[in-house]
Amino acid sequence: MNPLGLYEPGTSPLHRFGAGWKLLALLVFAIVTFVLSAPVSLVVCVLAAVGGYAVGRIPLRRVWQIGRFLIPLVAIVFALQWWMLDLARAETISLRLLATLAAANLFTLVTRVDDLVTSVERALSPFARFGVRPERVGLLVGLTVQAIAALSTIATQVREAQRARGADRSLPAFAIPFLVRTLRHADDLGEALAARGLGDD
Repeated sequence: MNPLGLYEPGTSPLHRFGAGWKLLALLVFAIVTFVLSAPVSLVVCVLAAVGGYAVGRIPLRRVWQIGRFLIPLVAIVFALQWWMLDLARAETISLRLLATLAAANLFTLVTRVDDLVTSVERALSPFARFGVRPERVGLLVGLTVQAIAALSTIATQVREAQRARGADRSLPAFAIPFLVRTLRHADDLGEALAARGLGDD
């Protein structure tokens, strides 16, 4: 199972909320998170994102999978920022990243991709007269959300293969296969879209 980006079926208030409104709420949350700089305020944002998992009734096993992926990532970012900048800015950047990624992943867990695409197309349909192509924008949004799941799957599989070879601490042993498989996935996706005639115009 992918650590990120898989829809978790449910009947919680977050599941029943409209996909378009959830996307708008996520954008507002991200903007607020990046406007704030005080660590206390950012901790509140993190707690709000974590509280969303309880409201969405996300199983603990899924929360653990997400935490196991996000916490090491944020820890690496924190260490790098502390080394390159200073402790205060490292705290701010790491808390922003943690809050935003936790909220974004919650969004993918409680929102079907089809519902999101439909909402985007419906919202943009009045702008079709100005040359906007709602179906293309909807497709882009859907592919972006699905890319989260695809990349996390690749990362998980590469990490498991790396551990099986006893190369847990080797960065090249992870980075090179991950890059190769990511490029292969992008190439396959491009061929699939071309086969459907997308981009011919």
